[in-house]
Amino acid sequence: MKTKIKEFRAKQKLTQEDLARKVGVRRETILFLEKGKYNPSLRLAHDVAKALKTTIEELFVFDKK
Repeated sequence: MKTKIKEFRAKQKLTQEDLARKVGVRRETILFLEKGKYNPSLRLAHDVAKALKTTIEELFVFDKK
């Protein structure tokens, strides 16, 4: 799965730490999400999308494999 978290985060001038605080996770979790090394729970995906003022569908791109 690919994400656009970094792009949306940059548009809002948020650091990884800022976003992590907003959704209640560690900065490393945001880092792993951005690098595609961690697949979030539905709850976390929802919280991140809400914090970035977008939708899950817009934020996460599922590979068609």
